[in-house]
Amino acid sequence: MTGDPSLFAESQGTDGELAADILPAGAPLAARMRPRSLDEFVGQEHLVGKGSALRAAIERHALPSIILWGPPGSGKTTLARLIAAATSSRIVALSAVAAGVADLRRAIAEAKRAASSGKRTILFIDEIHRFNRAQQDAVLPNVERGDITLIGATTENPSFEVNKALLSRSRVFVLNQLTNEALASIIERARIDATVGLGGRVAFSEGAREKLIALAGGDARSALNALELAVEIAAARNGSTLIEAHDVEEAMQRRALRYDRAGDEHYDVISAFIKSVRDSDPDAAVYWLARMLEAGEDPMFVARRLVILASEDVGLADPHALPLAVAAHTAAHTIGMPEALYPLTEATIYLALAPKSNSGLRAYAAAKTAVDERGALPVPLHLRNAATDLMHRLGYGEGYQYAHDFPDAHVQQQHLPDGLEGSTFYTPGTSGWEKKSQ
Repeated sequence: MTGDPSLFAESQGTDGELAADILPAGAPLAARMRPRSLDEFVGQEHLVGKGSALRAAIERHALPSIILWGPPGSGKTTLARLIAAATSSRIVALSAVAAGVADLRRAIAEAKRAASSGKRTILFIDEIHRFNRAQQDAVLPNVERGDITLIGATTENPSFEVNKALLSRSRVFVLNQLTNEALASIIERARIDATVGLGGRVAFSEGAREKLIALAGGDARSALNALELAVEIAAARNGSTLIEAHDVEEAMQRRALRYDRAGDEHYDVISAFIKSVRDSDPDAAVYWLARMLEAGEDPMFVARRLVILASEDVGLADPHALPLAVAAHTAAHTIGMPEALYPLTEATIYLALAPKSNSGLRAYAAAKTAVDERGALPVPLHLRNAATDLMHRLGYGEGYQYAHDFPDAHVQQQHLPDGLEGSTFYTPGTSGWEKKSQ
């Protein structure tokens, strides 16, 4: 959004509603069904319910600058508009995707002029995580002076994406993904509302409402947009007012899963995948695998995690796990998607079902501790390689016992440096191959 931010300012109406809420004919259902009060705001009761800290601050008109962090369609923009209405504030909305420092300065200059006449300004910055450091720094002094009240909206973790100075002067409120119950309430309200909704003119066939809720994935905007399109599809089918499940599927088409390969969702889902394999839950592991691959995750990223899992979590409990994971990595690289899902799925299930041991990790950690604490201790002379005559004369290799000269190639001699003799770093696990070898 570029140009004069005042073009996007929403002033307070005399009836206590935002002037921008007076929508043009033909406005989308999702826009028409925006809640018009905090009591209508469904799904985030922990934030706006009676007695909550945010609700109390709004009712006292003592709102600090805040960051609203939540997934798409959870109500961040709507909540900002409701806050402006409830606190009798003008709101200037900027999109961090398109706005620059010049836009910010114009918005702040307007806010100062409004303040001279006793009008409070809320500067709403959508996708604030997309503002660079210079843009965020331009906002900071005005937040400190109280020229504006900042409401930033982000789908990304603000502790990583918002400058520490700005974050320290704001309160972060987390919006949750809408539950199925909340979505059902929003959909039903849109279906029966006679003023701005569908007026009860349509109904759902068995399973259609549940399909809509499932495919919406906690996103109210997605649900309402799909509902509106499903109504049109049903009407085009012999003028039907009954929405079928396949109408919903057609409306949704192939919904883009909520998954940002560079953001929190990326790390949350891969974390769930790793922990499901580690905890020997093949069903959950395959589910999270599908979530990643269907959302467009790089299959080689998943393949690399499988190789790590095979060593870190299965380890010596099943020595076949690592070569199988490496084979899956090679196969996925060779054939690419979509067929790469076969070796990746096979490896995922195998690793989930395999016995688990992190004895290798524990052994290395113990050895590293010894290195950190004792430093680079000298290699025992008998283990050193006597590559020259001088080394021979200095005793390199003297007294070394060749393992293959002993039964089972097992020889007792000092292999650790002086001072660490008798130390134990590797402790076998209690399952799989390690249990059998004890």
